Order: sequence, then C-alpha cells, then structure tokens
Amino acid sequence: MKIVGFLSDTGVRLGLIEGDMVVDLQAADSRVPSDLGVWLAENDGELAPLREIARRAPASARRPLAGLKFALPVARPGKIICLGLNYLEHAKEGGHQRPEFPSIFMRCQTSLTPHLAPIVRPLVSETLDYEAELVAIVGRRIKHATLADALTCIVGYSCFNDGSVRKFQRRTSQWDMGKNFDRTGGFGPWMVSADELPAGAKGLKIESRLNGQVMQSDNTANMMFPVAETVVDLTQGMTLEPGDIIVTGTPSGVGHARKPPVWMRDGDVCEIEVEGVGILKNPIADEAIASGRAAAE
Repeated sequence: MKIVGFLSDTGVRLGLIEGDMVVDLQAADSRVPSDLGVWLAENDGELAPLREIARRAPASARRPLAGLKFALPVARPGKIICLGLNYLEHAKEGGHQRPEFPSIFMRCQTSLTPHLAPIVRPLVSETLDYEAELVAIVGRRIKHATLADALTCIVGYSCFNDGSVRKFQRRTSQWDMGKNFDRTGGFGPWMVSADELPAGAKGLKIESRLNGQVMQSDNTANMMFPVAETVVDLTQGMTLEPGDIIVTGTPSGVGHARKPPVWMRDGDVCEIEVEGVGILKNPIADEAIASGRAAAE
C-alpha cells in the first residue's frame, strides 16, 4: 500500500495510490484526517481500513497521480530522529572509526520539504551536501522494545535526502545546526507499507543521483545499526509514537568527502532512490533575498 500526502485547493489531503491514480481519502470519507500520523494514532497503526475506504470511494474522489502537488508523507512528524555514521564506508570517508553505538541527532519540521519541492541552499554557506537515506515511519507506540517486537511499531518506509550544510555541521561537536536549515531535508514521495518490503527494509538498493550522475550506491543490508536494533536502542530512553520518523543514515559518496568537494547548487536536481519504495526528487534553489535574487558565500 502506498499512502501519499498532497495539496488541494482546500489544503493538505491524504491519498492512497492505485496504479496511476490517487484516491482522495477525505473525499471518500470526511472522517479521515489529513495527517497520516493522526490516523495512525487513532487506529493503532492499522492501514487496512484505508484500503476499504478507497475501495468504496466514488469516481469523483479519484485523480491522476501525474501532476499531483505532493505534501510530506507525514504532515507533522512528532519526532524526527536521525542516525549518523550508519554505513561503515561513510564513517571511514569522514575520518571516523566504526561506532560502538548509534549516533543520534534530531531534525525539526521546518527543515523538511516534500517531493518535487525545492531543497533550499542557504544564503550563509555554499556547503550544501546530499545524503541518501531510508526513513522508517512509526505506526504504534513502543517503549523498551526488544529485537523480537521492535519491527511491530514500524508501519512503513519512505525516502529522505538529509541535506546538510557542512560548514555549520562541523563548526562544533553538535551536528544539529547544520542539519536543520529550513527546507533542506527532502522527504517522500510517499510511504510504502512495511508489508510490501523485506523485514526492516533490509537488502534494498539505495542510491543518490545529482543531475543524473550516481553519487552514492549501496544496500540497506550494510547498515551497522539496522532498523530493529535502532528501535531497541532508541526506546531504552524515549517512547516512539505514531507519526514519528527515523532517518536511518547515509552510505559513502557524499559531496564533502570528494576531491574537490561537490556541493548542491541552484538549478541542480537531486534524486534519492530506495528499491521498492520510490524516487524522491528535489530541485535545488538558492534562498531568496529581498531583491528577489539569491546569494551564497
């Protein structure tokens, strides 16, 4: 099942993709919320009722997928939890040893941007880098998870571009500033339900392409801290709740490790593809200034 957020004349909507069409779930049943996270919280993470609502939907509730104006797969994630250094070769290219524990940082909602919307290169630095990542979306509340039950809380998966302003990420030991510039984190294009993928989304090809050129190519089987192990580690301390998302780290090949470095620039297009999930595509645009032009140092 593919669940998509999209924009209409009346605001954000939730849809179910069927082939090349999208069923507007609010148009089929006005009780369906526009935020997938709210649905998950109200329905104990169950997606099956959405399929039944879509089955009963009138023809007027269906629209072409082509031309859809995408919104975030989860409109307002409660927590945006990110892993760094989760692929060994990426850790090595940054000068790090194999980590003993997951490296955790957080993103905020204003740092996110949906499929086909611009990733914004900020005024203050040209060092905007790409990072292809798999997203795990939490469907059920869980605390003190075990390896046996950790994946029961994951309802589906999506793609992420963890756009990072390296100048600000590296100026202190805390990464959060460089990871939270407005509209630098691409998220989408939709959520694929967990039952359509291998357990823990393991064994999937993951790739980034900048202007059509492959920059990163790896497999989620090479995560040092797979999804289940990450859930176990996180829930020692924090409760995961419906609508939270876990961004699971990037492979080697990022721009800052290249010689010379490769940064995303105005007019570029970056694609993130995860096998079985989809392709997240974002143009890159300079942050606008009062004159209507854009600048970067």
